[in-house]
Parts: sequence; C-alpha cells; structure tokens
Amino acid sequence: MGRATGMERLGGVVARHARATLAGWVVLVVLCFGAALGLLGNDSLFSRLTTGEAYVYGESHTGSELLADAPGAGESAVVRVDHVPVTDPAVQTTAATVRNRLTASPGVAGVIALTAPPDSLAYVVRVTGDLSGARRLAVVDAAAATVRTGFAPITGASVHEGGQIPLTHAVTHQVESDLRRGEGIALPLSLAVMVVIFGGFIAAGIPIVGAIAAIGGGLAALLGFAGVMDLEAAVVNIVTLLGLGLCIDYGLLMVSRFREEVGGLAPTAARHELTREQIRRATVTTVATAGRTIVFSALTVAISIAGMVLFPSPTIRAVGVAGLSVVLVALLVAITLVPALCAVAGRRIVRRAVHDSTDEGFFARLARFVQRHHRLVVVGVIAGLLALAAPLLGMRQVSSAEALLPAGTEQRVVYEQIQRDFPALREPAVTVVARATPQQATVWIDRIRPTLPAVTSVDPARDIGSGYVAVGIRADTATPTNDVGADLVTAVRAHRPSFDTWVTGSAAKVLDYDAGIRERAPLVIGVVALATIVLLFLMTGSLALPLKALVFNALSLAASLGALTLIFEGTALEGPLAFTSTGGVETLVPVIMLAFGFGLAMDYEVFLLSRIVELHEHGASDAEAVVKGVQRSGKIITSAALLILIVLAGFAAAEVMIIKQVGTGLAISILLDATIVRMLLVPATMTLLGGWNWWAPGWMRRLHTRYGIHDA
Repeated sequence: MGRATGMERLGGVVARHARATLAGWVVLVVLCFGAALGLLGNDSLFSRLTTGEAYVYGESHTGSELLADAPGAGESAVVRVDHVPVTDPAVQTTAATVRNRLTASPGVAGVIALTAPPDSLAYVVRVTGDLSGARRLAVVDAAAATVRTGFAPITGASVHEGGQIPLTHAVTHQVESDLRRGEGIALPLSLAVMVVIFGGFIAAGIPIVGAIAAIGGGLAALLGFAGVMDLEAAVVNIVTLLGLGLCIDYGLLMVSRFREEVGGLAPTAARHELTREQIRRATVTTVATAGRTIVFSALTVAISIAGMVLFPSPTIRAVGVAGLSVVLVALLVAITLVPALCAVAGRRIVRRAVHDSTDEGFFARLARFVQRHHRLVVVGVIAGLLALAAPLLGMRQVSSAEALLPAGTEQRVVYEQIQRDFPALREPAVTVVARATPQQATVWIDRIRPTLPAVTSVDPARDIGSGYVAVGIRADTATPTNDVGADLVTAVRAHRPSFDTWVTGSAAKVLDYDAGIRERAPLVIGVVALATIVLLFLMTGSLALPLKALVFNALSLAASLGALTLIFEGTALEGPLAFTSTGGVETLVPVIMLAFGFGLAMDYEVFLLSRIVELHEHGASDAEAVVKGVQRSGKIITSAALLILIVLAGFAAAEVMIIKQVGTGLAISILLDATIVRMLLVPATMTLLGGWNWWAPGWMRRLHTRYGIHDA
C-alpha cells in the first residue's frame, strides 16, 4: 500500500504541474543533446569513443599492457605509397626526405619505414599518447598530406592512410551513422504503427516524444561515462537501442492505461464532456497502476543489466553501467514526462466512449484455446525452443577488428591490403612477453618449438625495456574461425620456462576472456536469479511464478542465441541481412544478449503477471484470471513487441557487425518471447499448475502479507 500511495502522490504532482514538468523536460533534453553532440563547447560523445578487444584482467592483458608500455609503442597509423619503384635511387631519396619530415612533425612520436617490392612502401607513424581522438586523427591526416606532397613529383604515386587510428575513426563514424539510420527507421515506423494502435496521431506521438527525450538523456549519461572510463563505440548504439525500446514500451503502456482509466471514470461521456478533474484523477490512477508496473519492469531490467557489472571484463562492466543509466532515464521519462503529456493532451487522446480494455476478444479466445490443449502446447513449445537452441552448443566466438566494418569499406580494404602486403605489420598468432634477456628467450623458444603446432616462423626476441623481451610466434594458418591460434596458446603455456612469461595476442585474449566469463557466470546468474525471484515474489506472493519465469526466460534466450549462431556462423543469410560472415559471434554479443534479452523478457512477464495478479487479488478464479489477464495485456505486449521489433530492425540494418548481431539476436528473442512464450507457454503452464501457481512456503506468505506489493 505504501509504495502505491507514493506513486499516487507522484501522479498527483505530475497532474497538477503538468506544464511545468513538460517545460523542465524540454530544457533538460535540449541541454542533453547539446552536450552529447558537442554543441556546448565540449568534445562530443562520439569523439570520446574507443574500439578494441573485449578483455579480462589476466595473463594476456598483462602481457598486452607490458607491450603497450614499451618504448616506441603507442597508437599508430600507416601511410602507404603505391606505384613507386622502391629500388629507384630517386625514390629512395624522396622516401628518406619524407621520413625526416614526418619525424619532425608535431604530434609524431616516431616513424618506421617499410618496403614491399617492387612498387610499394609504407610509413608507420606513431602518435604521441596525450592527444584526444580528434587530434590524433588530425596528426594522421597531416602525415598523409606530407607524404602526398613529398611524392607528388613521382608520376603515378598514390597515397592511402590506414592502420589503427583511421580504423578506429572509421568504426566510430560508422557507429554514429548507424545510430542515425536506426533512429531514422525506428521512430517514423513506430509512430505509424502507434497511430494505427491508438487511432490518433496525438496519442501515438506521446511515446515517441518520450523516446526522443530518453535518447537525449541516455546520450548525455554516456557522455559522462566516456569521461571516466573507456567506452566502446558500439556501446552507444546498444544502450540507446535499449532505452528507445523501453521508452516506447512504457509509453504505450502508460497511454493505454490512461485511456482505460478515463473510460472507467466516464464510460458514456463524449470526449468534450470530460472535465479537468476527471483528467487529473485518470492521470493519478494511471501513474499509480501502470506506473507501478513500469517501476517493477524497470527494476527487473536493471537487475538483469546490473549482473554485467559483476563480470571481470571492464568492457562488459562499462556496458552494464551505461545500460543502467539508460534504464533509469527511461523510467523517469515514463513516470513523469509521459503522464504529463497525457494530462496536457487530455481529452484529445481519448476515444469517444470507447474502452481500450475489454475482457473478450482475440487474446481471450487464444487463452481459452491454450487452456483446452495446455499439455500439448507445453510439450510442443518446449521441444521447439530446445531444437532452436541446439546450435548454441557449437557457438564460436570471435573478436574482430577490421571485420567490424562491412566488406568493401575503404578503411577495411586498406587495412586488409596493408596486412597482406607488409607481413611485418601483421600481429603474430602468439606474442610471449618474458622477464629475461633476449638470449634466454631465444634458447627457450628454440627448445620448445618442435612441440608447438602450426608454427611457420618466430620473430627475433626484442628488448622492450625494463628487463622485458617480446617474441612473436607466427602461424600462417591461424584465423579467428579456427582453433590454430588457441591450440598454439595452450601449447606455449604448457611449456613454461624458469623465468616469468606472459602469453598474449588475439587468440590468447579470447581464451582468457571466455574463461573469465565462464568462471564468473554462476555467480552472476545466481545473483540475478535471486534478485528477480525476490522482486517477482513481492509482486505476486508466489514462489512458483518467479521460478517458472526464470526457466522460460532461459529457454527463450537459449533458442535466440542458437538462432543467432546459425545465422552469423553460416553464409545462407548474408545477402538478405547484408553482412559478410566472420565465422562466429562477436565476443561481447552473448553476454549483452543474455542481459538485455533477459531484462526485456521480464518486462513482458511483468506486464502479463501484473494483470493476472490484479485480477486474482480481486477474486477471479485461476482460469478466469489467466484469460482476462492475457486479454487485457495481450494487445499491450504484442504491440510493444512489434514496436521494439521495429526499433531492433533499424539497428539490425547497421553496418558495424556487433550492432547488427545484437539487433538481430534481440529481435529473435523478443519475437519468441512475446508470442510463443508469453501468449502460449505461460498460460498453458499456469493452466497446468492451477492453484500451485500461487504456492509459496508459509513463512514467505507471511512475509508477503507484511512487506509485499499489493494493488492500491
């Protein structure tokens, strides 16, 4: 009762000060967009983003850090010159002159020149480490201009810039472009669908206004986080996707409940006969009822995302913290801005003497059909979900660099050509950092080399300062989609010398990341499951319902991850989905999908259970509560799912691979959950369980009586 009274008080404040609430939100949103886009004299959010491999603290990360701290290390770019005869004395003179100019350029910490006979050369330009992203790119652009000027007298010479810094800029620029495209697809289509759902433009526009506000608030929150932690470029789209979807869902629920409450207060009144007092009372009741459901939903989503903070990967923790901030923004928008818009719009969003909720309709008929065939539905749905989940057992995880960009993109092509033509710039399959002398490291590698699989060459041991050396072990057959690199890492680690070593490289980082995630997963799952059970118990008074929800969510998520594996590890859907398969799923995607997918699934579970519990508490029988609950929430759930599928489709059209995979995977998860699970499996199992749905031990029932959340 206390919390419901609190929501009623909030509804009263919003209803009485609706215009002031709107004005405050307008000012706040303008400031948020201005800050995020760099219009207030600050660096924009997108200029602060980074790209890199997901990692956990451990051996491979320590080795990578030692390499990064070595003299001569640092972020770099490659300026490539083609169509010049590198053995020509005049070209060699020009090349030396250009190198000297580059070395003397501002912001350049060092230059290495390489040749690829007969007609290509490259300058590896290392940039000083104290520059921002925009300034680093400016140094690279200036270096490329210097090279173009120097080689201009040589007929046919062509110059291209590539490497780490331009690739990072290309990815962040593509992320920004994908965000605009995703929102450009999602918002207009969502508005069109909601016009059909609500039968009016004004009612349909309210959730969209809320979503825009949430985008602004979310981007500003991400800007703040980008100032204190490394924020992956793809994170912006992923958490914006979450906030956009939640805000549309919550806005849809709030507007629908407002219209229902107005219909209950004045069931026969014409629209123009509604009084300001009736509008105010409807707003208060809407915040007290739908607002309570939204708070529960936001808490369940937040619990799921908060689990990411417990993982050992800083990248995943950053996604989790950023995701929590966006959920908070979506919640604040839903329980303040959206009801204020309803109160101001008032009678203009209310249908003439029509209830938005009725106890008879398609979903009631569907629920009764499921109740008659509940055993067949349970067996059939679970079997189908398990079959769809089967490919998950063979999922291969990859950590892409240039492959994040679509094939044919300029920077991806340049990066791939540099890797092909300048072997010295390729990363070895394994790099060993050792606290030893070059001679000690060489003796050790020579001794164990015959036992190492697939080795094609070993780089000379090089001194990296402070008593450390690095040795690169190359395996030409190693790719992100086979086990050659992983097998080599395992073999090297199995032959430790007497001195300290750290085995690192892309394959080592993926192995350590996977091991770290697996090790922490039981704790994360346990914490999220326990918190979810407690929250749903407080809402339902049942232990059976939360346990059932956890099992069904696990089935749904396993099925969606299985489908994602099938799609992106194969090539059959490359054309329709516009991607080039990397042979695996990006390392961040499964964790993000599990966290966000679980949260969104619980979102729909709360929508459905809140209505069933409400009916049950008012005396409806078990069967009647299920039928009416499915009917009253079915339109909201399916409409919300359709809208979030539109949002996800916009992001599934992204060019950056990780965003495409997250968008596609979550779309599959939502499609399965809002239709197969919520509309079929849940009512079928509730029919099967009957009175056991409300079972809980006696001591828990007493706790719920005292501390549970009850209908206001």
